[in-house]
Amino acid sequence: MTRPLPTHPCATVGSPDRARTGREHVDMHCHCLPGVDDGPATLDDALALCRALVRDGVATAIATPHQLGRYDGRLTADDIRHAVAGLNAALRAQAVPLTVLPGADVRVDERIPALLDADRVLTLADSGKYLLLELPHDTFINIQPLLAQVAARGITPVISHPERNGFLSRSPDAVAAWLGKGALLQVTAASLLGGFGPAAERAAWHWLATGAAPFVATDAHDTDTRSPCMTQAIEAITRRLGGHAAHRVCNLNPARLLAGEPLPVPRVRNTGRMPVPPHREQR
Repeated sequence: MTRPLPTHPCATVGSPDRARTGREHVDMHCHCLPGVDDGPATLDDALALCRALVRDGVATAIATPHQLGRYDGRLTADDIRHAVAGLNAALRAQAVPLTVLPGADVRVDERIPALLDADRVLTLADSGKYLLLELPHDTFINIQPLLAQVAARGITPVISHPERNGFLSRSPDAVAAWLGKGALLQVTAASLLGGFGPAAERAAWHWLATGAAPFVATDAHDTDTRSPCMTQAIEAITRRLGGHAAHRVCNLNPARLLAGEPLPVPRVRNTGRMPVPPHREQR
């Protein structure tokens, strides 16, 4: 997995967010379970990350540990459910005001339809409504057949951080066919702030500006190099696209996903060019 750049904008955990935004967030993509993937190694580390999420305004987080790919065979759906129950018990004992729900960040794989049928891979919030699909970062795979098979089961596929795929970051309009099959895009808050390089930053802003990406999530892994930065992302989106857009992609749509409600089909607007990230416009 590609490591974040040393200048990652979320390397320092920020100050409380609720007073500034007036909202509590649903984080639909977060690696907060201890000892299961490349997220926190211990329960203490997981609790520290959960406290950071709360400081960043998150009230509900969907735990999305990696399934398949290099974690193939290591983590079952029941393993995740059990780990989430244990983390919630620890959060209650420590009076941390965060609710964690089970989910997974599932590496694209031709076996996914059968694994869904067998309850081997988890949908987001374990609702059977949305499935988070992770692409490889350095290889382009046409996943249209997989998207159609997932959609045929009444499940909406959500592509996690497509801006971190090298091909898609250079050719962001290549996702159009996937959107036509009912897929949705989730970009990472840190990508909007330059945390995964300029190509990922440009692509993430492009999808937000054109309406192709209805979700922003933290994809937080720790309190150091991959800490939550939803507050900073909301402020950046508000400056560039307005408060309504920030509320929609950071609050309203993730809450709809959490409730298992359908989202409107994104109405993608063609801007004709890739946007320059906000902080680069000022140079």
